Amino acid sequence: MDLTLAGYDLIFSVSVFLLGAAVGSFLNVCIYRLPLDLSVNEPRRSFCPSCKKQIPWHQNLPLLSWLLLRGRCANCGNRIALRYFFVELLTALLFLAVWRSFPWQMAIALWVLSALLIVATFIDFEHFIIPDEVTIGGVAAGLLASFLVPELMATEQRWVALLFSLGSAALAYALLWMVLEAGKLAFGKKRIQLEAPTRFDWTRNGDDADFIVGEERGRWSEHFAREKDQLVLECDEAAVDGRELGATTLRFHYNRLTIGGEAIMLDALGNISGIVRELQIPREAMGRGDLKFLAAIGAFLGWRAVLFSIFAGSLVGSFVGIITMLVGKRVWSAKLPFGPYLAFGALAWIFFGDQLVRWYIGLLNLSPAL
Repeated sequence: MDLTLAGYDLIFSVSVFLLGAAVGSFLNVCIYRLPLDLSVNEPRRSFCPSCKKQIPWHQNLPLLSWLLLRGRCANCGNRIALRYFFVELLTALLFLAVWRSFPWQMAIALWVLSALLIVATFIDFEHFIIPDEVTIGGVAAGLLASFLVPELMATEQRWVALLFSLGSAALAYALLWMVLEAGKLAFGKKRIQLEAPTRFDWTRNGDDADFIVGEERGRWSEHFAREKDQLVLECDEAAVDGRELGATTLRFHYNRLTIGGEAIMLDALGNISGIVRELQIPREAMGRGDLKFLAAIGAFLGWRAVLFSIFAGSLVGSFVGIITMLVGKRVWSAKLPFGPYLAFGALAWIFFGDQLVRWYIGLLNLSPAL
């Protein structure tokens, strides 16, 4: 009898692992396509990021194909990033860990959340955004999951679970919104004194623009999160579409340039260049996608997970930021995504939340009375 149970357990574990790997293959599609506004359904088959040739099914087996092809496209020979293999393996391991840790109803709901966490993490690391399909879709999925599986909210009443889920999502959004607004008031401007006068160029590129200061390159839209934001350049010389201005101060809003009392709409300009010695840039404590992402975590896991994810994410993010500054040169426009650290906090809560709460309560009980 024990051998039979062990056999069934092995079969289920292997099946769940393979299912996770297959889901991970689809998550790779989402990670690649969503930031580029490409459909995850069309084309239905995956394609090589380099040559764009669609990959036949026998060369697209989760985990195996990447290993057998040694991480290269069978058609053009270009490298396929290790990320594709890693996402499939990570998803498979997470699916297996969740299956072995929770009842099957909760496990299915947590599989959905795990998939959202993985997609958000890898997109945010690469593009510094978390698409609405993940965040708003995640909130909707969390509300539905909590209604169908009320145990997620530690209750047996479905409507109570739905209310808890909705309240937790709202709490999550409100808390991070307050952090974002407070951070904007306290640290919303950063003044940078350059080591030497430096060449800058602003060049229109479609609906956006390329903005270059020395070796720093980026998209113009990345610097503006709200209409009131300003980017100020103190210039030794400047030219606006060939019009020489000499030493001047350029004040940029998201849609216009102000020089003295003259305002020029950026849509009418093609190029702004010159020599800058000092600049002031707007900055955000975090992106607004993080607010919606934490709301999705709250909808699945409840208010305690929200508080823990903020704490754990901030702790790990601060540690990584310090290490980054110590081991490498930090440039003035460097950004750190916060979504992956929120995802880490959510995963830590899924597997260790109850133990951490009991440990903390135990510490409080052991503390001497004041």
